[in-house]
Amino acid sequence: MSDAHQAVRAYFLASAEVKARTADACADDVVRAADAITRSITAGGKILLCGNGGSAADCQHMAVEFVSRLSADFARPGIAAIALTTDTSFLTAFTNDIDFDGVFARQVETLGKPGDVLIGISTSGRSRNVVRAVASARAGGLVVVVLSGNEGPLAEMADVAIQVPSRSTQHIQESHLAIEHIVCYLVERQLYPRGDSG
Repeated sequence: MSDAHQAVRAYFLASAEVKARTADACADDVVRAADAITRSITAGGKILLCGNGGSAADCQHMAVEFVSRLSADFARPGIAAIALTTDTSFLTAFTNDIDFDGVFARQVETLGKPGDVLIGISTSGRSRNVVRAVASARAGGLVVVVLSGNEGPLAEMADVAIQVPSRSTQHIQESHLAIEHIVCYLVERQLYPRGDSG
């Protein structure tokens, strides 16, 4: 086996090992997060999502799964979700004119209402603009769900914290994607247990 093949195998096995530890450590919190989101949507709330870099991409991915659907064979209405990472005009204006640290908090203050859910995603658990968004969400009566690694202050600020037991950015992100999918799966099936179209 070549060195490249060994590296590929080692990487996949390491990623799988982090996911296995995540399944053991985080299953209860994943269910709690899905339950909190379901309660919010049932009460007329919506989901706001924020993060940076790969986590920004995760926000957009997760919002798509909610608004569109997760599984092609499971028809159901859209679930209200907004990725706060997508409005380039706002993001660039606010960052240029004010600062980057408040770019998500401002949107939470403007778009969020009590009972909504903010999902903050940060592999480090300490992204300053996510920390400020979470603080704004708590002040505004939103429910806060955080996805992070096993470090940083965000977990202590959240109503539900899903902390991947790793310090590897890549493996944390890979586990976050699995978490995001299973949260969407649980929420859509709690809201529409038969795959109802209305």
